[in-house]
Amino acid sequence: MKFTKMHGCGNDYVYVNLFEETIADPEQLSVAVSDRHFGIGSDGLITIGPSSVADFRMRMYNADGSEAGMCGNGIRCVAKYVYDHHMTEKTEISVETGAGVKYLSLDIQDGRVSAVRVDMGEPILAPEQIPVKAQGERVVNEPISVAGRQWHMTCVSMGNPHAVIFVENVAEFELEKYGPFFERHERFPERTNTEFVQVHSRTEVSMRVWERGSGETLACGTGTCATVMACILNGLTDNRVLVHLRGGDLTINYDPDSNHIFMTGPATEVFEGNYSLESNEIK
Repeated sequence: MKFTKMHGCGNDYVYVNLFEETIADPEQLSVAVSDRHFGIGSDGLITIGPSSVADFRMRMYNADGSEAGMCGNGIRCVAKYVYDHHMTEKTEISVETGAGVKYLSLDIQDGRVSAVRVDMGEPILAPEQIPVKAQGERVVNEPISVAGRQWHMTCVSMGNPHAVIFVENVAEFELEKYGPFFERHERFPERTNTEFVQVHSRTEVSMRVWERGSGETLACGTGTCATVMACILNGLTDNRVLVHLRGGDLTINYDPDSNHIFMTGPATEVFEGNYSLESNEIK
């Protein structure tokens, strides 16, 4: 099976072109290829295929084989893949995801995609749609008891559920200790991604993320959008925010007129290869 390794701000996935390849069990394959010792090494698997409602369709599988509705860093890499591999000549494309059709604008330099702006759509704030067990129309700065400590969370869905927690020093935060408890907390019926965020100013924040099914990753596109929306809901930032992640920076813009969030960031191709489906070895 031919594959391409790509990343957006260090959030790396194995990409497979379904116009050329056939995958019988993508959930099991995602577990195999994600292993950094016996597989290729990645945060999961993303497939690129045909769509009846958009230019292309992407499906994203976490490292544990579970499918996610949307991946912000992944969709930018899908855009780079289809343009750089001459599957389209358009610089404005649409991609079908589990969270609906997303629209992307490609920045081209020397004939290749260097950055992508994604219309991530409207943030979902209704608890039952996120989903999170809560009363009221929104979950903003709401107390929650996790791992023997009291926290305050703001919940947003961008196609995936997110719980945003504000901390004083994100670099020193014990993410591996607390992340799994948030992911599987009883208030999240489909588990959750959790962002731990330090606010530096009204235009700049730092974030680390514990993703459901993958653990800590170097970046999370939907998580950065959820983070900025949570900052705005709590009155902490303006509508345009630079988000520092362990793997790089993303710029997030919230447009109050359309109620849409726009994400701009890089997409990088690392290498191509052939993966043996029988022996789980890279050739």
